[in-house]
Amino acid sequence: MRVARVLLGVEDDPRPHSGGLPWPTRTVVGSGTAPARMGTRARVLLKADHGEGGPGWSDAAIAGALDVHPSTVQRVRRQFVVEGLAATLARKRPDRVDARALDGRQEAHLVALACSQPPDGYARWSLRLLAGELVRLEVVETVSHEAVRQTLKKTTSSHG
Repeated sequence: MRVARVLLGVEDDPRPHSGGLPWPTRTVVGSGTAPARMGTRARVLLKADHGEGGPGWSDAAIAGALDVHPSTVQRVRRQFVVEGLAATLARKRPDRVDARALDGRQEAHLVALACSQPPDGYARWSLRLLAGELVRLEVVETVSHEAVRQTLKKTTSSHG
């Protein structure tokens, strides 16, 4: 496996005391109010800074000092060079959008079923019973008990 080191530093930084990296990095670390992930990434960048006045630590030294995996250090360095400081420090939102398991009509059937009397031989509805009954009544083709749980958790219905 080929490991490429990315040297960090900003050549035309007007603030020589900043160690080469833009000022928000030190602000994030110094304030102590940023999310933990952002603070860790800022610390990685500060330790990896090879600019004037920067410590320029190796990946292994940074990983050991900050208690992160060396591949995390490599990813942070690479992302800083490719995407810039703001993208490196910001939390990336997931790309996926999960489709809803049940639409509004199906949710209404589920809530009505959950509020009704359970089948003979059962004291109450279980999630698996509800899922099976929705399929039996042809409200949905298939549905998992977990989808039933999540749907019922989001509804504000009184169970008696």
